[in-house]
Amino acid sequence: MGRLSRRVDSTIMASNYEFDDAPANYDDVQRQGGQDTVYDPNFVPDSVKSFVVHMYRHIREKNVYEIHQMCETSFQTLSERLFKDTPWPSVEAIAPFVDNDHVFCLLYREMWFRHLYARLSPTLKQRIDSYDNYCSLFQVVLHGVVNMQLPNQWLWDMVDEFVYQFQSFCQYRAKMKNKTEQEIALLKQNEKAWNVYGVLNFLQALVEKSTIIQILEQEKEGLEQFTATDGYDYSGGSNVLKVLAISPERKFSRCDTFDRYVDAVREFNKILLYIYKTKQYHQKSPQYEQLLKKNEQMYALLAVCLSLCPQTKLVDESVNSQLREKYGEKTLRMQRYDDEAFGIYDELFSYACPKFITPSAPSFEEPLVNYNQLLTFLTRTSQDAYRLQLKMFLYEVKQQQLLSGVRTFLKVYSSISLAKLANYMEVDEPTLRTILLTYKHKTHSVDSDGRIISNADIDFYINNDMIYVVESKPAKHYGDFFLRQIAKLEGVINDMDRVKLE
Repeated sequence: MGRLSRRVDSTIMASNYEFDDAPANYDDVQRQGGQDTVYDPNFVPDSVKSFVVHMYRHIREKNVYEIHQMCETSFQTLSERLFKDTPWPSVEAIAPFVDNDHVFCLLYREMWFRHLYARLSPTLKQRIDSYDNYCSLFQVVLHGVVNMQLPNQWLWDMVDEFVYQFQSFCQYRAKMKNKTEQEIALLKQNEKAWNVYGVLNFLQALVEKSTIIQILEQEKEGLEQFTATDGYDYSGGSNVLKVLAISPERKFSRCDTFDRYVDAVREFNKILLYIYKTKQYHQKSPQYEQLLKKNEQMYALLAVCLSLCPQTKLVDESVNSQLREKYGEKTLRMQRYDDEAFGIYDELFSYACPKFITPSAPSFEEPLVNYNQLLTFLTRTSQDAYRLQLKMFLYEVKQQQLLSGVRTFLKVYSSISLAKLANYMEVDEPTLRTILLTYKHKTHSVDSDGRIISNADIDFYINNDMIYVVESKPAKHYGDFFLRQIAKLEGVINDMDRVKLE
């Protein structure tokens, strides 16, 4: 899922700063707005001066609300208006306006690099510089005296972006086909940049230094309280280290892992429902196209999960309606578990799966005479992580083929003898018992409280060689229908508002 969470969870606010709404002055247009002008990292438009001065003041005053508003609204507005195709001014250029404050400059560079990754294609040098900036910022947090109060969303975004840039660097490093000798030399000189052990060590240090594990235990006992907007109450202290060590998913979801189909269905439903209800508010965001792409990929993964583990009772009617529209036919074909269905699983997983990486660095010590051979090797290994995951997933699908007949017959009968079902499935009774035990194993999991629960929409038990079927009856939620119609009406109204009458 990668960078989507920091956009989906952001609060939509209207900015009240004059420098957001005022038109760009003549100098701004000449120096920044024209497509043919050359980017000058040392030129700071008046609106940017005002932005950094206000941001610096609010951080010093611990005004979390205004900081959040400036990050989520003002920064995006200025980016769209002045820096749509260029980076923001350099940190050296804005430093004099903020008393050359070291920590603020680190925070500004974090936003600077995030904007660069979102809108442009960072160079190798910029990727390395961004890692160095994160190292400096986390070192301050881990070993300095930090008394800042920053918005929880910004802190979550930092860790989210840190992990994303690590993933991006691994993918960039593995694609050696177009690398110049200078780039390879720079990679060799900066072997510690985005090293997997360095990245993991920082994340582990944030967890340990923050004592977040103990805090979460205290929260279970009612001794701590957390809210999305205010974080923990530290009597005026800093929230930075504590919130950096957690994620919004960890706080507001009970599932500790995401490898179970039921948990995946539940989380996909939450995210897709949120996007469905708030998509129109993100249309001006630079991440809007990426949001739509991730939305489509999540529907594909939801179709895969529901085909392997039917859980329609966990899916909101509006999400289910969108799913039927997008993948209704393919979902029916996947449930047959034949060769065609196997191909659809391959197609949807390849389209929607995460960008798996090989975190280890390639060897740069090969002699130049073997350069072409080295490129071939690196190109092949860059695909190994994806191919391994695809192979394991398709192996799981093959196992499910064995169980497809069981569920088909259990949906028809309320009770049936083992001998009769074995005859229908054209297997002997010992083999059928093995299949039934496998079905039980595949449809049961351990929940977050350690209890073994059934994930099957159709369950059964055996008594005296008879199979008795227990089918769960999902409760009807009539309110979902009205909410779905209200959301559709809002969409129609928004479309009408954008129509310009002649």
